[in-house]
Amino acid sequence: MNLNFISHQFDRLWDYFSNPELWLTILGGAIRIALILLISWLVVRIVRKIVDKLFVQRQHGPIKIPKRREDTLKKLIKSVVAYVVYFMALVMILEVFNFEIGPLLAGAGVAGLAIGFGAQNLVRDIITGFFIIFEDQFSVGDYVLAAGIEGTVEEIGLRTTKIVSWTGELNIVPNGNIDQVINYSSRNGLSVVDVNVPYESDIAHVEQIIHEVAETLPEKYDFILGVPEIIGVQNLDVSHFVVRIIAETEPVFQWAGERNIRKEVQDKLYKSGVKIPSPRIVAYSEQEMDQLTQERQERRQNRG
Repeated sequence: MNLNFISHQFDRLWDYFSNPELWLTILGGAIRIALILLISWLVVRIVRKIVDKLFVQRQHGPIKIPKRREDTLKKLIKSVVAYVVYFMALVMILEVFNFEIGPLLAGAGVAGLAIGFGAQNLVRDIITGFFIIFEDQFSVGDYVLAAGIEGTVEEIGLRTTKIVSWTGELNIVPNGNIDQVINYSSRNGLSVVDVNVPYESDIAHVEQIIHEVAETLPEKYDFILGVPEIIGVQNLDVSHFVVRIIAETEPVFQWAGERNIRKEVQDKLYKSGVKIPSPRIVAYSEQEMDQLTQERQERRQNRG
C-alpha cells in the first residue's frame, strides 16, 4: 500500500513537472524578470549620464555653482533615482510571482505612518538635511557656526552633519538641531583692529605711521585684500584713545588678518616712539594727603 501511494505521488509530480505549460510559464516569468532588471539598470545608467551632462553644461553656462555643491547634488540625485527605479522594479517582479501588491503597499503605508509618529526627530533631521543640501546653506570644507558648534564641515548627510572644531574635536550634529547657521566661508572676511594710543601722542602722526604700515600689508600677506583702512578715533578711554583699522580678507582669514595687522602696527609704533598705554596709579604720602585735604578746606572756606 505504501508503495502504491509513493508511486501515485511520483506520477503526479512527474505529470506536474512534465507539463509544457509550467515550463513556458517559468520561462516567461524569467524573461520578464530579466527584462525588468535590464530596463531598470539601463534607466539608472541613462539618468546618471544625463545628470552628469547637465552639470557639465551648467559649468559653461552663465550660472555656476561650487564644485563641492555640484558633487553633493549629483550624488543625491543619482541615489534618489536609483532607489525609486529599483523599488518600482521590485514591485513589478513581485507581480510576476502573483503577489498581492495592494495589501502589501497598504501595510507598508500603515507601518510607515506608525514609524513616522514614533520617529519624529528622525524625520525632522532628514527633512532639514534635504533643505541644507538644496538651499546650499553650507558645503563640505566651509567654516561654520551651527548649533553652537564652530568648525570646518567634514561631511553632510541627510540625518547628521560632521563638524571638526579648530582644536580637532569631531562633532556629530543632528540636522534637526541646526536652526541657525553662520557660514564664514561664503563671503570675504573683515578684520577689525583697535589700537590703543596714549593721549600724549599726536593723532595725525599716529595715523600717518599706521597708514605707512597698512600700505605694506597686502604684499606681505596674500589673504589681505587691499590696503587696510583707518576709520579714525573710535573711543576715548581714561588713559588713551582708540584708533580703529579695518581690512577686507579672504574668507575665514579675518582672524589671521587681525593678528598680523595688530603685530605689524604695534611693532612700528613702538619703534617710532609711541608707547602702548598702560593703567596709571598715582600714590600720595600721608603728609601730602593731609596737605591736599587742608588746601581743599581752605578753597571751600574762600568760596563761602
